[in-house]
Amino acid sequence: MNYPAQLDAGLAPRPSGGGPVKPANKLTSMREMGLLLIIAVLCVAMSFASPYFLTWDNVRAMLLSFSIEGIVVVGMTILLIVGGIDLSVGSVVCFAMVVTGKLFLMGVDPWIASLVAIGASGLVGAMIGGCVTRIGLNHFIASLAFMVIVRGLCLALTQGTPQSLFSLPAEFKFIGQGTLFGIPAVILIFVAIVVVSDFVLRRSTLLRRVFYTGSNEKAALYSGIRVGRVKFWVTVLCSASAGLAGVIYTARFGAATPTFGVGMELNVIAAAVIGGASLKGGSGTVLGAVLGLALLSVVTSSLILLDVSPYWQDVIKGLILLAAVTIDHLLNTRKTTR
Repeated sequence: MNYPAQLDAGLAPRPSGGGPVKPANKLTSMREMGLLLIIAVLCVAMSFASPYFLTWDNVRAMLLSFSIEGIVVVGMTILLIVGGIDLSVGSVVCFAMVVTGKLFLMGVDPWIASLVAIGASGLVGAMIGGCVTRIGLNHFIASLAFMVIVRGLCLALTQGTPQSLFSLPAEFKFIGQGTLFGIPAVILIFVAIVVVSDFVLRRSTLLRRVFYTGSNEKAALYSGIRVGRVKFWVTVLCSASAGLAGVIYTARFGAATPTFGVGMELNVIAAAVIGGASLKGGSGTVLGAVLGLALLSVVTSSLILLDVSPYWQDVIKGLILLAAVTIDHLLNTRKTTR
């Protein structure tokens, strides 16, 4: 089993053998250190392979490429820890963009439109969570259905036509296009969210229930944890984080395209799994997931600079995901046989 470092002895579910639960998560720390090492080695190797790799322009481009998507990764990681998965995040990101754009074009203040869009995104998560906790559907099936439904809503609301939002006020565009002390505001927002969420997930008594539920749902239930409620609100959080990302994308691009975000869920899930989140629940960290996303970004940038065909880029990313899932499976098999 995999738990945060500070466990409450009274709440922690016990293994079937009755032995004590190990409080330290050394495996996750090793995964994070391993990812840091791999990223460092790739960066050093690419600095020799291409003189453009370690330039500020390229580093800035890499950071911008995954900063907004990283917000979605945070929500997905917490959902994976609780034992769920959400295939609709790409559609929800697009939905938030479309809702923000439509309301703004109708004369609504962009900040109010953004809050409505994030709330609507959270509502999508609430419906998925309701299907899981009330009806008993699997997270995979419920989110797959809403992926299609929400994408259809995006196309219906826009009639399949991109919305031009270049008249958005400058103060709103700042969150997606502005800089502070020479650093893009998007990156600062992303770093703040990662730091806060990683700290809270590791230290908060409330969010430890996420680990308990994902590690052993029955034991968590017997310990007095409302498992259904935990799953429900974590699902809402995942969709709301996708909504927030959609709002920032709107500010960054000044447009809302109904086909935006197709395939984003695969990249997000891949990053979380590479970072140590288990598809079976009970393990993972926000920092690990962000490092997984950073690794994918470094790989993508390297392949572009090395002039590798876009078709082969997808093959290589798929192989990296396959390797991460295989390692996750082997580690889980090893733990269950002990």
